[in-house]
Amino acid sequence: MSESGSIVDPDGYASIRSHAATVFHLDARLPDQVFRADASDSLFCEFDSILVPEFWPAFCAAARWHGDERIELLVLEPDGEAYFVPKYGLYPAISLPVEAGEDDYWAAIGTDPPGHNYSSMALSANVVAVTGPSGKWGCWGERGYEVAVFRGFPNAATRSEWQAQFGPLLDVSDAVNSFFPWTFRRRAAPDGYVAALTANYGGGEDA
Repeated sequence: MSESGSIVDPDGYASIRSHAATVFHLDARLPDQVFRADASDSLFCEFDSILVPEFWPAFCAAARWHGDERIELLVLEPDGEAYFVPKYGLYPAISLPVEAGEDDYWAAIGTDPPGHNYSSMALSANVVAVTGPSGKWGCWGERGYEVAVFRGFPNAATRSEWQAQFGPLLDVSDAVNSFFPWTFRRRAAPDGYVAALTANYGGGEDA
């Protein structure tokens, strides 16, 4: 592991990926269910907002709810072994302590691989999964749909406070009207997309 927190060895990458597989369905994609645990408390935000330093405190807050001392971020697309390793010589995953700051998070995801400009994880990641050792919370983001979804709030009050502090973060019913019209601009949403998304991630309004 480098000083920035990037995992650069295969064992570290395999460990993070293996743990992520206990929290997420790694082969699933929105609007299908990507979380293994109940996701009725989910909140949505824009994809790009989770890959900026300012969102690090939001991840840290979630980690602390569940006693996690570290936060793990895994890039699922492009694939680590098929793309990142051959092209950049690194594995696209990080593990940072909650005591790390925004600058540390940005150094880990925003630094270009040597000799490759504009190729940082923040710019090249298309699907990401974020969680902590407890596995009790998670954030899943997809660049293609331009959204990220978060679950794992210990109670409704905490959910409301986190939403107010780190938003805009929206319930699925509001997200389909606010975020997704931009995603599907100039084209209709795929058949059943909104219904599937609502079925899999709805219910948080009543949390």
